[in-house]
Amino acid sequence: MSNPPGTSGPADPSNPSVAELVEQQRRLTLSRFTHEDAWTLGSLLVELARERDAPVAIDIRRGAQQLFHCALPGSSADNDAWIERKRRVVERYAESSFLVGTRFRAKGTTFEDSSRLDPDVYAAHGGAFPITVEGAGVIGVVTVSGLPQAEDHALVVKALERMTA
Repeated sequence: MSNPPGTSGPADPSNPSVAELVEQQRRLTLSRFTHEDAWTLGSLLVELARERDAPVAIDIRRGAQQLFHCALPGSSADNDAWIERKRRVVERYAESSFLVGTRFRAKGTTFEDSSRLDPDVYAAHGGAFPITVEGAGVIGVVTVSGLPQAEDHALVVKALERMTA
């Protein structure tokens, strides 16, 4: 399955390839990321989630500092635990949690079976995405939890695409 001419989205958004996820990450680089930008990104994620009545929690961090957090109706403390586990994967690998998990699956294994990391501490499931700033690299993480992993990931990507447009 290929993309229609002139589109840049994955051929199958629920099962993107490693190459498609790497390309997303390359193109979703920001020129800066301030406290105000964190508010804008978080508010945009809330708006997108509310449009589809998504029961998600949203978290944005720059380094160790939490700049934004919101738990929408239907989310729970379990979503906060997933956020922490997915965020740690991005912090360790400097890649989206979905990309990390997809890399393992592409090798015929799973993150849980092959990473040698505690699955109670790390989760390579979609929804955590590195905040990358030109000239600085990965400076933070934006995470969504509450939907199937491809949908969590897609929600973050959609918001970052709007911020970089």
